[in-house]
Amino acid sequence: MNSSCEAVNIFPSVTTMEGAGVKLRRGIGFSEAPSFDPFLLFDDFSGDDPADYVAGFPWHPHRGIETVTYLIRGDVEHGDSIGNRGSIGPGQVQWMTAGGGVIHQEMPQPVAGGMVGFQLWVNLPAKDKMMSPRYRGITAGEIPTVEVDGGSVKVIAGRFRGVEGPVREIVRSPWYFDVSVDAGRYLTLDIPTDFFTFLYIFEGDGKIGEKGAGVTAKHIVKLSGGDSLKAIGGDEGLRFLLMSGEPIGEPVAWQGPIVMNTEEELEQAFYEYRNGTFIKKG
Repeated sequence: MNSSCEAVNIFPSVTTMEGAGVKLRRGIGFSEAPSFDPFLLFDDFSGDDPADYVAGFPWHPHRGIETVTYLIRGDVEHGDSIGNRGSIGPGQVQWMTAGGGVIHQEMPQPVAGGMVGFQLWVNLPAKDKMMSPRYRGITAGEIPTVEVDGGSVKVIAGRFRGVEGPVREIVRSPWYFDVSVDAGRYLTLDIPTDFFTFLYIFEGDGKIGEKGAGVTAKHIVKLSGGDSLKAIGGDEGLRFLLMSGEPIGEPVAWQGPIVMNTEEELEQAFYEYRNGTFIKKG
């Protein structure tokens, strides 16, 4: 029997400062993470004023997680300790596995029209916390868009109506869609029943689920279990990110950019970062 995913909690993202002085909106973080497993953090670093984001995120470490950065508008230069250098442009995705340790920087550039971008942290299970770091850049042309009655779905990771996204190697195999729903129309998305799913509304307004919970931009929507999601566009349509993944169910020890399973592992990671042994040579 089909069951509908319904909105069980809707709350606004919160303005905060991160990096060297980036003004962003945090959708989920430390306090929400226990009930968003396997997801740890979701940030919206969009902005019209370059002063809000050009300070960027200078060199900093990560361990124990994977990050997915999705840029809709703007430009972000990046570099890391495993030799990757480049920039992310409109419609592109940067996927990074920190694993046992990587040091990197992400520096948004001032551009006409402002910045629209998001970063998601996906936890790694204990057995993969110390895996080798890796990186992949996905171009806009690699991300398929599926046009459907009522809107469209950009399939970044996961599968929609037989179309698979290009981000396929993330350890927890999450689904990540950019969904547009036309004004006054609806579309239905299939959802894995054993995954946890949440949405981030970033444009327009509309309704979610068969019960029709009202949603507006800059809000997180935590969903109940189910195998399908109905979304209805408001007067100006609705656009949101859908993120869905299989929970890990392990203890989380988290401080800043490092996420482990125990406090002892966390202390060891910061000790290694301070004494210069954080980066592991394969």
